[in-house]
Amino acid sequence: MKTDVLVVGGGATGAGVARDAAMRGFSTVLVERGVLASGTTAKFHGQLHSGARYVVRDPTSARECVSESAILRRIAPGYVDDTGGVFVLLPGDDSSYPDRFLPACRAVGVAVEELDPALVMRQEPGLARDVVRAFAVPDGALDAVGLVRACAASAAASGARILTERPLTGLHVDAGRVVGGRLEDGTSVEAEVVVNAAGAWAGRVAAMAGCRVPARLSKGVMVAVPVRLVHVVVSRCRLPAHGDILVPLGASTIMGTTDTPVGDPDDAVADGAAVRAMAAAGDELVPGFSSAGPVRAWAAVRPLVGVGASEPGGRQVSRSHRVIDHGEHDGVAGLITVTGGKATTFRLMAEEAVDAVCAALGSPRPCRTALEELPGR
Repeated sequence: MKTDVLVVGGGATGAGVARDAAMRGFSTVLVERGVLASGTTAKFHGQLHSGARYVVRDPTSARECVSESAILRRIAPGYVDDTGGVFVLLPGDDSSYPDRFLPACRAVGVAVEELDPALVMRQEPGLARDVVRAFAVPDGALDAVGLVRACAASAAASGARILTERPLTGLHVDAGRVVGGRLEDGTSVEAEVVVNAAGAWAGRVAAMAGCRVPARLSKGVMVAVPVRLVHVVVSRCRLPAHGDILVPLGASTIMGTTDTPVGDPDDAVADGAAVRAMAAAGDELVPGFSSAGPVRAWAAVRPLVGVGASEPGGRQVSRSHRVIDHGEHDGVAGLITVTGGKATTFRLMAEEAVDAVCAALGSPRPCRTALEELPGR
């Protein structure tokens, strides 16, 4: 099998890369070891970020979320639940944080409005009764699995081949250049460029060519109850911490998340202590959350690539992304890794990765993924 671009990973970023590359006219093959979106993409809390969560500590990520959430609302309306969001200050939270939060939102372009807490509690009767201050922001919820499938369908419509349940077992390196890969079933894929979009598993893929990905793996535990307890995304108005996002997604309400360093991307076990902590955090925002129905718990592992990614405090790390040309980074050409980021910014991540493909091939071609709507459900 021969192709211009071999994409490794069928999550949001990989599907986005395949769509973008195919739309730019490159012959493209995507390989995924499981089904589409079977990794981290299907296991996060489902929030479409306005950027408000990051405005104080990580304004670069916040700006990315502002622009990309607007694009997703335009190109993927069928996969966005435009709930809106509210940040609430509860007793015991840092009362000075809102005075940093408001100007930071305005500085990066997050639409924010302070609300009367009494009004918020009337509109959200399940919310804690002791809200001190409240702020409306344009958060939402995202059907990430549906979005990945739509990207894959769009990629296929532009000529890409999407190969699921086809694990990559090695990369072919010839004279200091990656020239393709081999699959578990014995298939060999020759490629001009390989894009490593394997998310938490990107380090393992890069290692197949003797390369490295400077990232810290972070496990987040989430819990959900099978009742939609709030109408909007509810966040604690404080610096990002454990258990401060409550997302209404479909007929469920999801509480997240923790941040625990792990060494293995397959270490996605929701331990009991973390589950209890998330359930208790849900009860702080919506009293009775943990008793609203059978609690379902799971975990996802995400790669963090910002400054300080090797440090234990993952909340200090930028949630932006990085595109690595391993020819410059490790002296092995033909391999590009895109990692970090979040589901809200997957399209931008894909665009920058395919820009790097264009540079590697000496064939600049414009990106059109922000202009063309994805296929509907």
